[in-house]
Amino acid sequence: MRSIDAPTLKGWIGDGRELAILDAREEGEFGRSHLFWAVPCPLSRAELRARALLPRLTTRVCCVDGGEGALAERLAAFLEGIGCADVSVLAGGTPAWDAAGYVLFSGVNVPSKAFGEWVEHEYGTPSVDPAELDAMMRSGADMVVLDSRPMDEFRSMSIPGAVDVPGGELVYRIGALAPRPDTTVVVNCAGRTRSIMGAESLRSAGVPNRVVALRNGTMGWELAGFRCARGETASFPAGVPEGAAQARERAGAFAAARGVREVDAAGLPALLADRERTTYLLDVRDPAEYAAGHLPGSGSAPGGQLVQATDRWVAVRGARIVLVDDDGVRARMAGGWLRELGGWEVHALLARPEDLTERGAPRPPECPEVDAVPAEAISPAELSASLASGGAEVVQLSRSLEFRDGHIPGARWGVRTRLASLAPFASDGRPVVLAAEDEVMARLAVPELRGLTAAPVRVLEGGMAAWRGAGLPLRADRRTPADAECVDAYLRPYDRNEGVEDAMREYLSWEIDLVREVARDGDARFGAVRA
Repeated sequence: MRSIDAPTLKGWIGDGRELAILDAREEGEFGRSHLFWAVPCPLSRAELRARALLPRLTTRVCCVDGGEGALAERLAAFLEGIGCADVSVLAGGTPAWDAAGYVLFSGVNVPSKAFGEWVEHEYGTPSVDPAELDAMMRSGADMVVLDSRPMDEFRSMSIPGAVDVPGGELVYRIGALAPRPDTTVVVNCAGRTRSIMGAESLRSAGVPNRVVALRNGTMGWELAGFRCARGETASFPAGVPEGAAQARERAGAFAAARGVREVDAAGLPALLADRERTTYLLDVRDPAEYAAGHLPGSGSAPGGQLVQATDRWVAVRGARIVLVDDDGVRARMAGGWLRELGGWEVHALLARPEDLTERGAPRPPECPEVDAVPAEAISPAELSASLASGGAEVVQLSRSLEFRDGHIPGARWGVRTRLASLAPFASDGRPVVLAAEDEVMARLAVPELRGLTAAPVRVLEGGMAAWRGAGLPLRADRRTPADAECVDAYLRPYDRNEGVEDAMREYLSWEIDLVREVARDGDARFGAVRA
């Protein structure tokens, strides 16, 4: 690997060639301060995350950390070990970037969130504040409130009377949800980005209704003194919606104006075989539709979430993105926004039913490293019995927020690559069992744990899904791990244990200020591709 300085990397960002900037820190650390186009690839998950982010191993990659020592070098060494041919490390990490006079950003999904703020300014997306919405609701106005988040977020808190319609579904399904042009459509999310993008998708597609975003979403609603509903499940009707043909026309015009290309299943192999370009293949339909049948090799990236958190799926600037749907609406809408956001070459693929031959949840990337880790597995029932008799200790590697929601009773929470902070382990010789959401992640942690204890190390067979599937008990504890210990996650305001309202205000101010910071940084070219 080679070391480069900050001015060199700054030049690479603007030279038009493919480039992935991968940050080796955990997401919570990444969220404190990072480069605008950097994407988190934490060492604890590098074997899976890097392979998902880098479909083409010959693309140019620069590894970054916070200057705390050797994290970027370790990630770079791993990448070279799996065949990456053009890997560099930013000397001095983010402190060196700052010292060179360049801008650092806090938060996560920054390009997408900054783009949402830009869209509001550029397109003049109208909004209503919580008091206005409350007055509209009390007056009995002809209106619908559509929540543009996935169902799990909607269930946690929603505007009373709202219907869950994730952002990628809005243009496709608006004909059934608001068939009368006189109906006002209010789009909300938790904060700002998906409210703005959902409302502007409908407006830019030419929907005749009055469409507005709820200013500051459910956070703004609660800060204004109104109460959110909890546990609601109202959603859009499944199946092909009323007005699908008109939605297809609207989406086609939107995509064409932004340079989205068309491709069919017959033309896809040539794109995937191109060794000179990185190609991402992503299905933008609802996850249930994806599971029922999808194009082999495609990943699930629901359109609204893809635009709102693009760096979850796409790391390579200058890459090619192929978006798949079976309706001609969702891929075109998401593709148009991705063109404006990052200038990627985007193709929309309208799949036929006979093309969608693969079923089930997305397959994780192959991980040959796990085959080199021999470890005895213990079934959920066996582990439960051992715990009841005091015959085992459990280290659980679930994401911190998932651990809070439910963990194996008595388990200690840990982050792989950092288990030394939990030592000592079972000094009395009891087995130490590693449990993770996916058994693969537990097995990858075995060598590290074996270096910290002489006790036998085992893994939970089938991971936490098997534990839950066996109906075994889980313990919830909102305060474990504590907020400050959640290095693996960038806590949203409502994930916090203290100072939630202050965190909401700070978050909303941060989002609004992103437009100014992006202009100061100069590396975004939002909207440059519009015809």
